[in-house]
Amino acid sequence: MTVGKPNSPASGRLAAWIVSAGVFVVNLDLFIVNVAVPSLSSSFDGASLASLSWVLNAYAIVFAALLVVAGRLADRYGHRNGFLLGLAVFTVASALCALAPGAGWLIAARVLQAAGAATLMPTSLALLLVNTPAERRPRAIRGWAAIGGIAAGLGPVAGGLLVQADWRWIFLVNVPVGVAGLAAGARVLPDARPDREGPLPDLAGAALLTLGIGALALGLVKADAWGWSSPGVVGTLAAAVVLGAAFWMRSARHAAPVVELPLLRVPAFTVATVAALLFTVAFAAMLFTSALWCQQVWGYSAIRTGLAIAPGPLVVPVLAITLGPVVQRFGAGRTAALGCLLFAGGLLWWALALGPDPQYATTFLPGMLITGIGVGFALPTLVGAAAAALPPHRFATGSAVTTMARQTGSVLGVAVMVTLLGEPRTAHAALAGFRHGWTAAAAAAGIAAVAAFCLHRPAAAAPQPSAGSPAAGVR
Repeated sequence: MTVGKPNSPASGRLAAWIVSAGVFVVNLDLFIVNVAVPSLSSSFDGASLASLSWVLNAYAIVFAALLVVAGRLADRYGHRNGFLLGLAVFTVASALCALAPGAGWLIAARVLQAAGAATLMPTSLALLLVNTPAERRPRAIRGWAAIGGIAAGLGPVAGGLLVQADWRWIFLVNVPVGVAGLAAGARVLPDARPDREGPLPDLAGAALLTLGIGALALGLVKADAWGWSSPGVVGTLAAAVVLGAAFWMRSARHAAPVVELPLLRVPAFTVATVAALLFTVAFAAMLFTSALWCQQVWGYSAIRTGLAIAPGPLVVPVLAITLGPVVQRFGAGRTAALGCLLFAGGLLWWALALGPDPQYATTFLPGMLITGIGVGFALPTLVGAAAAALPPHRFATGSAVTTMARQTGSVLGVAVMVTLLGEPRTAHAALAGFRHGWTAAAAAAGIAAVAAFCLHRPAAAAPQPSAGSPAAGVR
């Protein structure tokens, strides 16, 4: 195969495909793993739902904490180098996940996998946008977000097929894609001159964020078993508050913080990021509970579960790609708010309609389609609005902050669902737990709609840090 010269059209197209493949496997992994949770319990001697939730949450916590650090390092040492390093770590960690003899090994390998994903994701958007004209960036961002939607659509079905053979295949499938991406990416990805000036990113701040989100998730996950007023729950939640406050103070003082606080003074960026966090709480809860419902309540196989879930995610990429005229006419805020409300409506439909007797076409499918439409309206629009509010030299770090917020929302969504579901001993208790969970997730989506609607207000220009501020000198 002949590879185009650097900066040639052929080389540029191949580079876009390589970046898209990396983003695809990272997103695919999330949806495949959700479908595999019941199979993991059987493989690991009946491990509890609370324990297995860390297969999801450990990944999301480390992903969230390292995203901005990885984005800053990529700004400093080059987006190409960051992308290739992230893809290599993700690929090796995927192989280690497949070799896991127990839950502890798998969780540790997922932490390493998250570190690779955190390095890959912010650099992927930067590599796509660096040579994209300003007027075409919103479309490019929607296309980037649509990759996640395509992975979401294929993930449940692919996960079901692979889990039917062996759950280890859900991780092994990443390895050939990663190897091919590394081989081609080293030759054709653009290698812009990095900016090595300025201080190194705040690694201690990333550690505080990791411990803070971890403590919050631990307190929520263990609340049902330990009791809300128990010393363990009260202590972990108090620790989360203290660690969060320490992280915020450090971000305000460090020269290259995990969260660059001046960016939060850009109204459109902040509002879109907060709305994305709240929406992802609901989205993660929906994804987690839908797979559990189908397999544990209705007794579906893994492949049947994947097919049952797939119609909703398959709607997302179609809407993400075609939604541009709607956003232009009605604005990002109204479009995203409508999506959040539709998503809440789909969850409430499940809370009212679903019962222990499998009635897929009349109960589960309508809710899945409504939530899928909601995701297609809300998530790409919020991600696009956040990124469009940033100057080009903040694409990597800014998109990392937004994705970090979404991963934090994912941790909270799964943790809250584990608490609300508990360990029910009767079918009635299980049904009540799912209904409470879907109602709580719908409430989160409703609050996200209120936040998203604020995007219709004119955004102020991005503040320029003064020479003496912590953000000064960071590029």
